[in-house]
Amino acid sequence: MKGPQPLIFELSSPGRTAVSLPAPEVPTPDLGSLLPAQALRHDPPGLPEVSEVDVVRHFVNLSQLNHAVDTGFYPLGSCTMKYNPKVNEDAARMPGFARIHPDQDEATVQGAMGLLYSMDKYLSELCGMSRFTFQPVAGAHGEITGLFVIRAYHESRGEHRTKVLVPDSAHGTNPASAAGAGMEIVVVKSDERGNVDVDDLRSKVGPDTAALMLTNPNTLGLFEENVREIAALVHGCGALLYYDGANANAIMGKSRPGDMGFDVVHLNVHKTLSTPHGGGGPGAGPVGVKSFLEPFLPAPLVKLDDATGMYVWDYDRPQSIGRVHSFNGNFGVVVKAWAYIRSMGPDGLRTASEHAVLAANYVMRKLQPYYDLPYDRACKHECVLAGTRQKREHGVRTLDIAKRLLDFGFHAPTIYFPLIVDEAMMIEPTETESRETLDRFIDAMIKIAKEAEEHPEVLHDAPHHTPVGRLDETAAARKPILRYTKES
Repeated sequence: MKGPQPLIFELSSPGRTAVSLPAPEVPTPDLGSLLPAQALRHDPPGLPEVSEVDVVRHFVNLSQLNHAVDTGFYPLGSCTMKYNPKVNEDAARMPGFARIHPDQDEATVQGAMGLLYSMDKYLSELCGMSRFTFQPVAGAHGEITGLFVIRAYHESRGEHRTKVLVPDSAHGTNPASAAGAGMEIVVVKSDERGNVDVDDLRSKVGPDTAALMLTNPNTLGLFEENVREIAALVHGCGALLYYDGANANAIMGKSRPGDMGFDVVHLNVHKTLSTPHGGGGPGAGPVGVKSFLEPFLPAPLVKLDDATGMYVWDYDRPQSIGRVHSFNGNFGVVVKAWAYIRSMGPDGLRTASEHAVLAANYVMRKLQPYYDLPYDRACKHECVLAGTRQKREHGVRTLDIAKRLLDFGFHAPTIYFPLIVDEAMMIEPTETESRETLDRFIDAMIKIAKEAEEHPEVLHDAPHHTPVGRLDETAAARKPILRYTKES
């Protein structure tokens, strides 16, 4: 086990330097003539004094402490932390994509505009939609964009609809986005099989309903068995059906939201279509709509001028909700997704979905004897287990299980989500992991379940083999220490 890494300040030694700058060749003005007195520093800033080699070693060592998809299995449910082919990174870094500017003349960026045009066609076909906008830069950004489109549609018809229905198993961003769009949230219950409770939905739809936000497969990892009936109920009251496409890994090439009855869809291409999450970004959440909603999409959209054969920006969209992002979103992310789609092809995308579903069901059934399974039915790309047995019989919480898993070299799955499952563990193996890797993960989870029975204290004190042990997470969140103070 590696011990805690010293801070860069703790490596400091007076007089050492990592860089030596030449003397300035131009006169240096007096700072007092440029800045007010209160802005001038009277004491040295207290920066660390270290050699170049110590700087390099320090930050390289820190980087090696990170757990990432490139270093190990990352079964974070609802997030699709899968391996992404590096060739797609190379595509996005091509100078013709990476070094262009959104304000360039259309004639000088025809390749980039053509890529957006063809990507619109690909996603429309994949999702059963008519048009896509690429301005939204994240899933939640796509959600609120879709809701703005829905609101504009209702207003164009002279209707004042204020309520958005959200399942109790939904992503937390769904009600947040609805609130951000100025809507009132109405929660719909789940039934005993993890579907939307159709009877509860029937009692809550009405003339003031703007939309139902639905994920399918839902956030429990289950396909909505009554999706056609749900669509009929929503459309029957004049409302629209919104598809939270946070993760399409289970349906690519198998089913399309448009065919299920959805009117608006966003896709998290940074999950499904080969773009790493990064440290919170960059991402992309393109929004697609059925044809009757096209006029309301953010402007501009790319169109092909039949007269000239050139791609142009279409700003003439009087019913558009306007821009939702400066320029045209995170273009580099779209390039990676385009490269992934082209390299996989329809058959490859379908196979990826099949493998993702197979892996999730394999893990679920292997672990079912050791953990509780709240919904005993076939899952899709992710499964939800529960540590309720461990909590009830041995005083071991799901948090303890997650911390102990770190000792085995695996990142923990998503825990305590969805909220309707007590002591939830949401596991998404993805389509990129081998059976051998899954078996190692399963073996670790089984060993942890047995430790909970025989030696629960091991879990209470975990992790034991990480650079930093069990932290006081409440104190870290509420009273973080963000500034180094040198001890006297």
